[in-house]
Amino acid sequence: MSAATSVAAGEDFASRLLTWFDSHGRHGLPWQSPRTAYRVWLSEVMLQQTQVATVIPYFERFIARFPDFKALAAADIDEVLALWAGLGYYARARNLHAAAKQVASLHCGDLPDDLEAAQALPGVGRSTAAAILAQAYGSRHAILDGNVKRVLARHAAIPGWPGEPKVAARLWLVSERFLPQTRLADYTQAIMDLGATLCTARAPACTRCPVAADCAARLADRTEDFPSSKPAKARPLRRATLLLVENEQGAVLIERRPPTGIWGGLWSLPVAGEGESVDWLLRERFGISVEPLETLPAFRHAFTHFELELTPLLCALIDAPPTALHERPEQRWLTMHRDALPGLPAPVLSFLTRRYPTARPPIEPCPEPSTASSSASKPKASRVRQSPATSASASTSKSRNKPGPNGSRTRPG
Repeated sequence: MSAATSVAAGEDFASRLLTWFDSHGRHGLPWQSPRTAYRVWLSEVMLQQTQVATVIPYFERFIARFPDFKALAAADIDEVLALWAGLGYYARARNLHAAAKQVASLHCGDLPDDLEAAQALPGVGRSTAAAILAQAYGSRHAILDGNVKRVLARHAAIPGWPGEPKVAARLWLVSERFLPQTRLADYTQAIMDLGATLCTARAPACTRCPVAADCAARLADRTEDFPSSKPAKARPLRRATLLLVENEQGAVLIERRPPTGIWGGLWSLPVAGEGESVDWLLRERFGISVEPLETLPAFRHAFTHFELELTPLLCALIDAPPTALHERPEQRWLTMHRDALPGLPAPVLSFLTRRYPTARPPIEPCPEPSTASSSASKPKASRVRQSPATSASASTSKSRNKPGPNGSRTRPG
């Protein structure tokens, strides 16, 4: 194909797509009016690995509380995580906060309009930066999120899994070739909408697709073959003990998770990894001693790369020095019927509110999100389900085992 032919084909693709978008695209999304750089940036980060319908209530709450970069930069990370709780992929919330601080300090509170500078923000990769600048400033940048990969892989019949560098490189070339000279914001939204609404992973609506006439996969009747799936791997099951420690006043012990790893930066009940001594963990990390009372029914939570089975162990505080927890800001006692709950992981929040019906969540709960993405491929949704409870005696016996060499915790998802 000559360069001139390639340009003409790209312009024709964009023209058909924009005509379709004007009548059938999504025009009422809350970040589209007003379509400011801050609102676009916030929505694009939230939409990573998450569906539009799930994001909307979270987006609206964030905008109401943090209307611009400076407000978000000045916020306490606990409040940011509390508003994010339940949306999943918590590194995004920490990156949002860090990026807002960077924009406020280095760019006078305005999102940079340079692609390289936008990519330098925490949590913003090449495609996300391009999508933000195209929609916020009308900049001419190609994107390649999960939906766009699927559209282009089918249209050009590009074989292979898009996660492979050689396949991704070919898709980037096609994405750049199809860019129009004008209406970049609309075009960017249009190609994402096409993948989200018509060119879906299963049962694509080819008869309604504006670019179906020259779609190589459709013409070969092979839409199901493009793009290739990621090579499957068995998702391992990990087990851990969720420690429900109550003091004499009925308050519950919680701690802030490390900034990286599973539920990074959120508050949670303490978690003892499989084979880790409960007694040792509580003495070493909290300076307290407890009496195990009851093993509660276990439940599971699915992450992208593994499944975690949590077995709650109810414990009574029997010994705590006067200084225990007093000078440790990452640990605290939470009075369930009085204190508003901080940002907690969805399965921990669900467990606590079932056990303590009078507990006050920090915000009205949003629906448990699917991890299917409006801007990425669709992994299985996170879920919580009950597992048969282990016996109290077995759990107590296990808690007497020696800890791992580093007091290991469950690994990040």
